[in-house]
Amino acid sequence: MDVVWHGLRDTLLMAWEVWWALVFGFAISAAVQAWVPRERIEASLGGSGPAAVLRATGLGAASSSCSYAAVAIAKSLFQKGASAASALAFQFASTNLVWELGLVLWTLIGWQFALAEYVGGLVMIALMALFLRAFVTPRLEAAAREHARGATAGHEHHSVGGRMRLRSIDSWSDVAHNFRGDWQMLYKEIAVGFLLAGFAAQIPRATLRDAFLTSSPHAVQVLWGALIGPLIAVASFVCSVGNVPLAAVLWSGGISFAGVVAFLFADLVIAPIIVIYRKYYGWRYALAITALMGVTMIAAAIVVDLAFSGLGLIPAGRPSHGHVFGAVRADYKLVLNLIASVAFLVLFGLTVRRGATDPVCGMQVDRRRALRATVGGRSYYFCCEGCRARFERDASLTS
Repeated sequence: MDVVWHGLRDTLLMAWEVWWALVFGFAISAAVQAWVPRERIEASLGGSGPAAVLRATGLGAASSSCSYAAVAIAKSLFQKGASAASALAFQFASTNLVWELGLVLWTLIGWQFALAEYVGGLVMIALMALFLRAFVTPRLEAAAREHARGATAGHEHHSVGGRMRLRSIDSWSDVAHNFRGDWQMLYKEIAVGFLLAGFAAQIPRATLRDAFLTSSPHAVQVLWGALIGPLIAVASFVCSVGNVPLAAVLWSGGISFAGVVAFLFADLVIAPIIVIYRKYYGWRYALAITALMGVTMIAAAIVVDLAFSGLGLIPAGRPSHGHVFGAVRADYKLVLNLIASVAFLVLFGLTVRRGATDPVCGMQVDRRRALRATVGGRSYYFCCEGCRARFERDASLTS
């Protein structure tokens, strides 16, 4: 019972540490999604080459950080003619180059890790484009595209938005609905991440140091960390921002800098997402891109570790338990958390005032912008065409 109490206590303390960063990060991400004209960028992603990969990277960085949403949108881009390199670049950018991830990393374990996440994400994209043909032949890519066109994508979270008009309630409603949509997709991941971190912190430090080979030469620690980091991510089944709390515990426990970076990169190769790859593209392509991503994330983690070590950017000390989990005090974090809570309530309030619930997926949508269907004289609102089609099909079967 003592372990359970301390695990839950540390879970809540870590949530307190980063609540303001999560809210502000998601708000910035929602504003970017609302005010960046994604449709024009999507239309320009056909074809291959460095330019298409760069455009896909930019679109990914302006998107939601949910790994499942990233995979679904990448599949849609791939269906519409985007190259395999562009689709994978979108996935990497959407899960590694987004605002909220860097802000939470900076808050919990330092700006060096936020910088490593961004630099490493770009390195991964470059390595992926370089190694792609060693794993995915043109013939396999063509077969996967044909398979994707026949596969159902399920629910995809589409961002809403238009032009940036700071004095327009419509413009801020777009931000609010993207904000709420991202929270709806990620709150379980974040909660599980905090719980895992809280209970992982109860493992004795000596056990963690032995597991991470902290008494071995530095080169061994770097290589072992880059290999074991993704395995821990796969075992934890947590992705996106939810990985950050556990990353802080791993760093505090002795894993190498490369291990933390590789762990954060591995949210696209957890078992549930590999199953989705199989559904979208077939087993051969799913296994090929999983192997490609595994190689690139390990290589990128090692490259980043070597570069940051050479520049003296790797923190010399490890954070203590108290530093990672903090405490509730009357300080600047209290002020920031109060401001963040007000912002959270205001944005959610906008979605209640102007919103409606998609009866298929439960997503909150803006009635003025949502897709609509009328059944039995009553109007229903939907986040995407897939949800509306499913609702109309079910309604016709029951009528």
